[in-house]
Amino acid sequence: MVLVDRARGHAWPNPSAEALAGQALPGQAPSALLDQLPPGAWERARAEGRWAGEATMPSGAVLEIVLRHDAADGEDGLFLVTFDDVTARKVRQQELQQRHDELEAAHRRLAGAQEQLLQSEKMASIGLLAAGVAHEINNPIGYVHSNLGTLHEYVTALFSLIEQQDAALQGADPGVREAIRLQRERLDIDFILGDLPKLLAESREGIERVTKIVQDLKEFSYVGRGDAMRPSDLHKGLESTLNIVWNDLKYKCRVEKHYGELPLVECHLSEINQVLVNLLINAGQAIENRGTITITTGAEDGEAWISIADNGCGIAPDALPRIFDPFYTSKPIGRGTGLGLAIAYSIVSKHHGRIEVQSEQGVGTTFRVVLPVVQPRQGGDGDDGSRGDEAQ
Repeated sequence: MVLVDRARGHAWPNPSAEALAGQALPGQAPSALLDQLPPGAWERARAEGRWAGEATMPSGAVLEIVLRHDAADGEDGLFLVTFDDVTARKVRQQELQQRHDELEAAHRRLAGAQEQLLQSEKMASIGLLAAGVAHEINNPIGYVHSNLGTLHEYVTALFSLIEQQDAALQGADPGVREAIRLQRERLDIDFILGDLPKLLAESREGIERVTKIVQDLKEFSYVGRGDAMRPSDLHKGLESTLNIVWNDLKYKCRVEKHYGELPLVECHLSEINQVLVNLLINAGQAIENRGTITITTGAEDGEAWISIADNGCGIAPDALPRIFDPFYTSKPIGRGTGLGLAIAYSIVSKHHGRIEVQSEQGVGTTFRVVLPVVQPRQGGDGDDGSRGDEAQ
């Protein structure tokens, strides 16, 4: 501390000020500390009673300066100047700011990595399902191709008959009419006339199946996370997802559906489909031989929910708290990435929803996805969660 008279002609430093001056301004008197005050500081202290600021010494030390003035008996009072060496504090603040900047940069990198993981997981899921989808497409395409070949033969036969009939109409020769009758019997025209509409209907059904599979795959692959959430039909999303994963389930799983009344739910339907894909594949993989997957839906208290239950192997009690942790998987090496449930948790959290799970070893597991029907307006779309997976 340094005490200064009202005319600033005399200064009385205490021992600490003398020691500080020796450190911050080697070889100079303690009064040199007063020279660190900027112009106007004295006048402001005289007018307002106080002035505060900081000054950096040539040695690099940082001083926090507080100038106080007291007017007594109508006359200018004395000035009291305090100098605090805050160099260490400034260094710590700079270190904290640097670490804060590093954390922000790491957070941005993590957000980018999470986005990449989401896409990688989606591509992994599509790759896993590609063989099944190809199988589902090849079946209808196969019989459409076969039917079209048969249809070509039928049409050739019909054209042949028409030519014979044209010839018969040009003359009334009984022999020609008999030839036409025999030709009609040989080509089995009556059967063709009955079978041709069925062939065309079957071919049309096959093409429609192909169109539906491709459309479901397109909806599942659509990203659209920059788009606004829109009211969506969760039952339609469920059916599309089941169509995509059915080849993985149909050989060992019986699917029971108990759909309730569901309103349109504000969401990114393609992302919710990704959640359902992970849960359905997990349910199928939990069933070793034959089993049942039960899908139940409902709505209450402004929330819609989808429950997916299996009667598979269940989850061990010690593993249950970790199933949403990134990269955690209870599956054998090569069968799971540990990201499926992590990404599902992240997507549902972004939708301001939650995933509930109940499991008992040897009995089965139930996952329940709960979503608000209308998204909260003040919170936007929410932040992505970051937990993990028993599955993919």
